[in-house]
Amino acid sequence: MNHYDDADLRAAAEAGIRAPSMLNSQPWLFRLRDGGVEILADPARQLDALDRSGWATRLACGAATYNARLALAMRGRPAEVHLRPYPAEPDVVARLVPGRERPPTYAEQDLYAAIARRHSNRAPFWPDPVPAETRKRLIEAARSESAWLDLLVGMTALAGFAEIARSADRVLRRDDRYQTELIGWLHADDAPDGVPVGAGAPLPEPQDLLPQRVFGTRRRAPGRDYEPEPLVAVLGVPGDWPADQITAGQALQKVLLTATDSGLTTSMISQPIEVPAARDQLRRSLGRTGHPQLALRLGHGTPGPGTPRRDVAEVLR
Repeated sequence: MNHYDDADLRAAAEAGIRAPSMLNSQPWLFRLRDGGVEILADPARQLDALDRSGWATRLACGAATYNARLALAMRGRPAEVHLRPYPAEPDVVARLVPGRERPPTYAEQDLYAAIARRHSNRAPFWPDPVPAETRKRLIEAARSESAWLDLLVGMTALAGFAEIARSADRVLRRDDRYQTELIGWLHADDAPDGVPVGAGAPLPEPQDLLPQRVFGTRRRAPGRDYEPEPLVAVLGVPGDWPADQITAGQALQKVLLTATDSGLTTSMISQPIEVPAARDQLRRSLGRTGHPQLALRLGHGTPGPGTPRRDVAEVLR
């Protein structure tokens, strides 16, 4: 068959909604049109203060696109991807059309199985180092999706990143609209969207190296300082147009699923990307000509519950 059907659409959407999004806002919709599965940005769920440009929405929809691709591959019907296929419809992020039918590869099966296990972990990680082979897998995962992933090695690079991140965090904390929206998306643990109360990080303390968004009043247990030398990675792409940001979202999701499949846990650090001056400083510190799109904290940690999602019926059009 040279077209997808309703069952394909539902499978793609069920996987797509498991993608990460800023504050778990879930800014995506899915539809079947002319035999193709399409992923759309939902303007009603774009964050007014935190995502004025739509960057975070496009990143999230790119991640949802990658999950949808895996779901279709698992059905033996891998997709060809067309980003922003309709100039007159900028909300259509991607259109997936059937490629040559084939069984899923072992790698696709492993990454698809990781979708349900992947979630952000804002708690302190264990001190166990991330093996060199796993680091190579993460870098290759980004490269295979036309992105780059820089792992910050050594305290000089890490301290420089931390200063940029803390400075950006201070700028954002001074924005009252930003802080109001942040707290407004803190929801009960059983809510279908938003950041669950139980998933927020403990309150930050002066000795912490990296900034944490404040979602509650919970303090950490004595002796549970955040890791003094975490593994931090910066994901970027050559350009910074909307299509580039969607590409970055697909690469981000492949990196996150690769990390999950490798037994790692992750959390995302977006403050240095949200403040333009900090983002440019980060780019220059990396010696990159491209554009950083997100920073990640990776390591070994205690697994926690997944973040709730809306019912798939709510995102089908």
